[in-house]
Amino acid sequence: MVHGVRVHEVGGPDRLSWDEIEVGAPGPGEVRIKQRAAGLNYIDVYHRNGLYPLAKLPAVIGMEGAGDVVAVGDGVTDVAVGDRVAYAGVLGGYAEERLIAADRVVKLPGGISYETAAAMMLQGMTARYLLRETYKVERDTVLLFHAAAGGVGLIACQWARALGATLIGTVSTDEKADVARANGATHVINTSREDFVARVSEITGGKGCDVVYDGIGKDTFPRSLDCLRPRGLWVSFGNASGPVPPFELTQLKGSLFATRPSLMAYTASHAELDANAQDLFQMVLSGAIKISVNQTFPLRETAAAHQALEARKTTGSTVLTI
Repeated sequence: MVHGVRVHEVGGPDRLSWDEIEVGAPGPGEVRIKQRAAGLNYIDVYHRNGLYPLAKLPAVIGMEGAGDVVAVGDGVTDVAVGDRVAYAGVLGGYAEERLIAADRVVKLPGGISYETAAAMMLQGMTARYLLRETYKVERDTVLLFHAAAGGVGLIACQWARALGATLIGTVSTDEKADVARANGATHVINTSREDFVARVSEITGGKGCDVVYDGIGKDTFPRSLDCLRPRGLWVSFGNASGPVPPFELTQLKGSLFATRPSLMAYTASHAELDANAQDLFQMVLSGAIKISVNQTFPLRETAAAHQALEARKTTGSTVLTI
């Protein structure tokens, strides 16, 4: 008997249902994974509440996990039964076992546990493409990262520190400020009592940042634009407070650039996926980045995990154990 967490109709955490599910044999190009851990991410909330519509209901949600290959379909040569693997960006992660295309998984190095992998694949690969591809952060880069104590934020803090960049992070509490500093944030702004636009201007001597990474959305727009230098880049990669409303291009004053990237677009081919993952693995195995699994919930208690995430009671990464 295999179980998974499904959404039968969109809504709050109470819409998450612990169901018995059917998992068949892998088809051509597929593998079946016995999962050991699954990751919790804000995109899961968007799928649950309908912001990102699902193709059909009921649906097993969850975009990240790690486990063991227990069966392979025809034509699969890169992975074999018994391999430890991880993935991100493929719906169906909230399950004890699942099918997935073989070219969407990567082999796990021996030094990385299932729980660490489930905590870092989506968030870590997101941080990697943001800092190394969307805008190539270098030693002289000054960047603003909203929600610096969140899962992506803490990895970004450490990655920016390793690159020698100046990272200004925003947080909502003093406790989160301490966490962000401990993970490498150069400056931290507590938005519950500080105006982040004014503080960024003060920190940068009025010059502004080269790039702003904004996973918050509605609550930080359009003021994030005011934190940029002329020809700076605003990167909108999430909607934790709700989607950014439509806006006039004239708001991109100072010849600003804006982009709305996604992990899926940056890892569309297996070669891109593997390059991103290998870079992340190297950073973790070297000790430059430590993955903070600060909350764990049994898979069947996913609703409680969603409640904690939406209430902003979590820091770092949250893992669902299986």
